[in-house]
Amino acid sequence: MKYTIDKRQVNIPDSDIQHLCSKYNLTQEEAIRTWLVDEGYLTDETVEELTNRAKNNRITATIHQARSAQEKEKKARPKKEQPEKEMIIKELADFLPKFAENVTISNAAKVIEFQIGENFYKLDLILHRKPKN
Repeated sequence: MKYTIDKRQVNIPDSDIQHLCSKYNLTQEEAIRTWLVDEGYLTDETVEELTNRAKNNRITATIHQARSAQEKEKKARPKKEQPEKEMIIKELADFLPKFAENVTISNAAKVIEFQIGENFYKLDLILHRKPKN
């Protein structure tokens, strides 16, 4: 729907007007005015007054502070002992120097890095969990 306001033509989506009419039981004129106020084409004294009150009372600041206070602090998780994986990584690291260079254990229970010729490799050991019943 095209609507003219202050010698300016505004295109208002019909779906928005129908939505406002059905959702809030408004007439078509009321829905058009509401849409124009929401989109900033018109000003409404009531809306301006309520906005100023909220800014003066710092309501939004209080709400945001409450949300950040509710967030839990992240606790450091203790590192799980994985002797099987550490043993596998150690055995592989002992075996690799037979044909590889620069063998390094990046993570004692997970990663080995090495070089063969000009190529660099990285072995990542992954333990799959048992499926739940």
